[in-house]
Amino acid sequence: MIKCSYKYPSIIDGIKTEVKNKIWFTKGNNRVPVDLKNDSNYKGRITYNFTESSSSFLTIKDLKQRDSAKYKFRFITNQPGGEFTGSPGVTLTVLDPDLRVQVRRLETQTELKCESSCDQIKPPSYVWFNKENKMEEQSSSIVVSVRDGGRYSCSVKGHDDLRSPSVYAPRPPSVSVTPSGEIMEGSLVTLNCSSDANPAAKYTWRKKNNQSVVSTDQQFVLSSILSSDSGQYYCTAQNQLGEKTSGLVSVQVTYAPRPPSVSVTPSGEIMEGSLVTLSCSSDANPAANYSWYKEGEEAPKASGQNFTITNIMFKQRGNYYCEAQNSRGRCNSTVTMNVVAAPRNRVAAAAAVSAVLLILILICLLVWLIRKTKVWKQQSRPGAGPVPSEQVNPAEESVAYSVVHLATKQEEPLYCNTVQLGPTRPKRHKKRKEEETVEYASVNCGRTRTDARTESEKQDSVEDPAALYSKVNKPGKNSRETPAGF
Repeated sequence: MIKCSYKYPSIIDGIKTEVKNKIWFTKGNNRVPVDLKNDSNYKGRITYNFTESSSSFLTIKDLKQRDSAKYKFRFITNQPGGEFTGSPGVTLTVLDPDLRVQVRRLETQTELKCESSCDQIKPPSYVWFNKENKMEEQSSSIVVSVRDGGRYSCSVKGHDDLRSPSVYAPRPPSVSVTPSGEIMEGSLVTLNCSSDANPAAKYTWRKKNNQSVVSTDQQFVLSSILSSDSGQYYCTAQNQLGEKTSGLVSVQVTYAPRPPSVSVTPSGEIMEGSLVTLSCSSDANPAANYSWYKEGEEAPKASGQNFTITNIMFKQRGNYYCEAQNSRGRCNSTVTMNVVAAPRNRVAAAAAVSAVLLILILICLLVWLIRKTKVWKQQSRPGAGPVPSEQVNPAEESVAYSVVHLATKQEEPLYCNTVQLGPTRPKRHKKRKEEETVEYASVNCGRTRTDARTESEKQDSVEDPAALYSKVNKPGKNSRETPAGF
């Protein structure tokens, strides 16, 4: 038991002084102390007692050697700045007791042996206690089951009030993470594990879903934490009397989005008019928000991990990029959509090209026919000029023919087409022999154009018996030229 007396003014500046809080502590400092009631090493072993005469008593049960420390008392009043700490405090040193229990592990059982540091001629008889209950065994050693949750101590028979410190398996460990709250990638993080045990416990740290040991220290320090270190951790405290495992402690490391993974469904060439889905995924903590953009355009096309186009058009082809963003940063990746025209559009385009080519051909053909018709009309018009010399066979220049077609029936007026006789050859030189010149004449008589066309078609197959032919021979040099007639 440790006692502390304290005094304070009852009234300050007309305000009555009242004590609001009183604690004992060994850890922390005068400004930020750690109440022993909140220290797991003293859990269930300390009590505070206060008197009206401003005295406080600290009682520690089941004293241990590790309880050696400097103990201080602190009280807080309602006055401004009314926080006071006793200094230098009370130093407590716990020495090895005359009696102690030696612990030795035997597979699933543990042997406990009571020893005394006093020199004795005759070994004494011992008494064993489990928690506060006296056991029947009176030998110097006993065997107990591991993990039975017992708390064992011994004393010399007849001196039950002078017992050895208790030995016991670890209590369920408490775990903590420093710093608490949000943990940034690259920062220093410490995981602490603490358990009440005698003999002192040994600690091991493991990560959930991974049975390998990540640390064998009471404090697990990550000097530059990575995103892969995120997860849930637990520690195990163990001694010769048993072991206990803590609950899970979560470590969540925050970081900017990693380069997103993007995909297009369907892949490859995309037919115009089909349904297309662009997907985006990025590793980030906190979770990323997604936006879709088309290259060359500032306004986003969509938000969310998936961007769906139900009826894609050819003009929507091109490069799209997904941007992943959270409070730690942003990152983007690009994907290409290759859209091809639908088959019906290709057929229509081919048909349009064919139609244009056909029209051009028809126009060229029409122009050619018009020109040919003009030439034919000029050659068929009465009084038309002579046929060019290159179109007349030289052997036939001096021969003239006259062809007369007579219709068998003349129900309609007859028409006569006269073709001018070819030009006579000029007189040659007197020394050369005059060559006879043959000239041709053709006279067509018939009905209207329609009847004439019909008659002409008949002449292609049957010679008209009513046709008259006459041949005119050019007379000699001294004779008079006689025109051809009928």
